Amino acid sequence: MNFKLSALLAALGTLTTVPTVTAGPIAYGICQTGCNAVVVACYAGAGAVFGTITAGVGTPAAIIACNVALGQCSAACAVVAFTPTP
Repeated sequence: MNFKLSALLAALGTLTTVPTVTAGPIAYGICQTGCNAVVVACYAGAGAVFGTITAGVGTPAAIIACNVALGQCSAACAVVAFTPTP
């Protein structure tokens, strides 16, 4: 009986030292992939190709809006990377 109790206490001690799990790099990568897919569609809707335009004085407003949306989406992904998961 003593052996079973000590094994149980050892298992509980081990489990209590495990750190909280976070979503981490996999969830962050999935989120960023979604953001990039949306911005590619946004650029296509504006008649441009993502990655071929530098933001300058003559950049169309629709492209600037796509870039702003990408920035906000990427910021939300940073929060996802640190959100605890069950």
